[in-house]
Amino acid sequence: MNKATTTQLEKALALQTAGELDAAQSLFSKVLKSEPKNAVALYSLAAIESGRKNFDKALKHIQPVTLSHPGFAQAHLAKSVILFNLGQFDDALKAIQKAIHLEPSLPNAREHLETVKVAQGMKAHLSSSMVTSDIPIDPQVHALTQQGIALQGESKHSDAIEVFKQALQINSKDFASLYSLGISLGATGKKMDALECFIQSAEAAPHLALAHFAKAQSYADLGLSDDAVICFDKAIEVDPSYTSAYTNKAALLQAINRHHDALLTLVACVEVDPNNFTAFEGQGQLLGQFKQYDLSVNAFKRALQINPTYNYGKGHLMHARLSCCDWTDFEASRQEIFDGIQADKKACGAMTIMSLTDDAALARQCIEIYAKDKYGDPLFKLWNGEKYAHRRQRVAFISGDFRIHPVGYLLIEMIENFDKEKFELTGVFTGTPDGSDLWKRYRCAFDHYLDAKNIPSLELAKLLRAMEIDIAIDLSGHTEGTKLDVLSHRPAPVQITYLGFPGTLGLPFIDYLIADPRIIPPESQQHYREKILYLPHCYLPRDTSVVPSPITPQRSDFGLPDKGFVFCSFNHDYKINPPMFKIWMDLLKEVPDSVLWLMKLNEAAQDNLSKEAAKYGVDPERLVYATRVPRVEDHLARYRLADLFLDTFPYNGHTTAGDALRAELPVVSLCGGSFASRVAASLLYDVGIPELACNSFSEYHDKALQMAKDATVRERCKTQLNNIMSSSAWPYSAKTQAKALAAVLSQTKGKK
Repeated sequence: MNKATTTQLEKALALQTAGELDAAQSLFSKVLKSEPKNAVALYSLAAIESGRKNFDKALKHIQPVTLSHPGFAQAHLAKSVILFNLGQFDDALKAIQKAIHLEPSLPNAREHLETVKVAQGMKAHLSSSMVTSDIPIDPQVHALTQQGIALQGESKHSDAIEVFKQALQINSKDFASLYSLGISLGATGKKMDALECFIQSAEAAPHLALAHFAKAQSYADLGLSDDAVICFDKAIEVDPSYTSAYTNKAALLQAINRHHDALLTLVACVEVDPNNFTAFEGQGQLLGQFKQYDLSVNAFKRALQINPTYNYGKGHLMHARLSCCDWTDFEASRQEIFDGIQADKKACGAMTIMSLTDDAALARQCIEIYAKDKYGDPLFKLWNGEKYAHRRQRVAFISGDFRIHPVGYLLIEMIENFDKEKFELTGVFTGTPDGSDLWKRYRCAFDHYLDAKNIPSLELAKLLRAMEIDIAIDLSGHTEGTKLDVLSHRPAPVQITYLGFPGTLGLPFIDYLIADPRIIPPESQQHYREKILYLPHCYLPRDTSVVPSPITPQRSDFGLPDKGFVFCSFNHDYKINPPMFKIWMDLLKEVPDSVLWLMKLNEAAQDNLSKEAAKYGVDPERLVYATRVPRVEDHLARYRLADLFLDTFPYNGHTTAGDALRAELPVVSLCGGSFASRVAASLLYDVGIPELACNSFSEYHDKALQMAKDATVRERCKTQLNNIMSSSAWPYSAKTQAKALAAVLSQTKGKK
């Protein structure tokens, strides 16, 4: 967008705000002549035409916005309002559901959803379902109710309330009027009054599932979850086929951490509707949370049977299979995903691709497809080139992982040692508190701390802009619980991604990515949308206060043989794949009396790995599984029982590889082209044994075999690790890590 267009837009927006709609419309139209797809101009013209009740024209303006910015929830809400006023209730329902899916806390969205539902119901069931059986339809009441619903569609809830009250003076038990009045009362913040209306509507029409459903939603909005669940159950009792009651009940149960009950609810949903795609997809996600990945596989397979082309479906199935080491049709399924990505299809999520390929170009293509689908292009900019003059640079770290989590575990000491004379740090926590000591440390580590999980994204962005944050650092990327959409509103001059996601985010509003020269060599920068900022050492920070326990346990404590070589790989199950596992089995056959020590994360994975070992002629008893221990210090100490850590590929161990090295256990890794496949190589460079980072499967095999059979080579590596740990040369001190990050931040410039 050129400067002249920007100036025209700013002036037009000011005129629109001031109510000078003709002048604003003229300027927006001029913008569209030079930039026909300008989303701001289109969105604003849609609002102007909608306000004038020119809904056909408004629809023509808003549709391109929802296509070019699929992640802009407010645009989908606006589209739903327009469609509603055109009487296209089914399409209006789809649009508002999309808006709520994108941003569940979007103001006025849920109230509009209920307005659409009741209008849709009146249209379809006026003669029977929307009135009680013993009360005849009153034409005057019906006319007033229709008038009120039309006002709701224009978000004129105060006017609608008065109209519904008039209808209720004629018939105090009219379901549609009571129900609709409840919606408008809720929209104007009168939630208790709204609840009373929904209670009365349920009494007026106890045979309608919608009545009990509305009451349930109202209780949920007031935080009365137990009452809400009872009402959802009543809706299901009245109409066992009312699937919205099942899925909304499941969502509520998830929100209050009753995940098992949520799963049972979705199971019940598919019993009454065996083709309910949403319920099967939800089952797949929940079963994954319970680490029942074999059952998750079945749920995703069923979802794909119902809807074979649903977005990211093949990727969901692949991730579930990898997580339980079910390698059914691995190569064919992987290639199908690759083909889909190359055809610009939504075939795979951003995290799953890391486990499937080290091709950085393909990974970028996959991630950019995902990012554009989820966030679209930026629409509004809260920061527009203003200059700040702060004595200390204001830096916000945004994460849902300031708790027991690898990111939380790695970052804390660096934050605690930042130079507070030069930097003013704000922690923006978007996750759920776990009450741990680590969570408490984060609350004390920043100058300012925001609990932001329940703050709508746009409101949080406005808050960061009001705080005049100089640099916003995202620490989550495309991982669970992310709030990247906050940064889509450009609240800060400089926006960076770091640590939480091992790759490009593929987003136009992220300016920089922090890495190191080993992970992203200069010649590989083309595979990243962001500008690359280089730390002098491995990009992974580390809390130096966490050290292995001085007490080394016995091998027998963990089911390991007292004698014999112990290969170890504590990486996640989803990082293990057939090519790597074959090498591991070859090593077991070539090194007599050796065992492979893995982390047990779920029963299905253990069963499948045992079956795979048997296929290679290896006794499954030679696979030993570790379970989690409460203290990280004890976890680090048990690495001393192993002789060699075998890394995974193409998704290396990151925290786990660092843990092994911290415990002075040598790591053999395979280095590829992607970010995720080069982290262990960077760590090995830092600790002075870069020769253990290999460049081919054959080299990886040969190096691991050499380390197993040549005690001299192995002891030389262990001595190097012991020397660097004893001299405190690695991990680098927290002050050194903080100073390096501060130096990197000083290289950034605001993107106008």
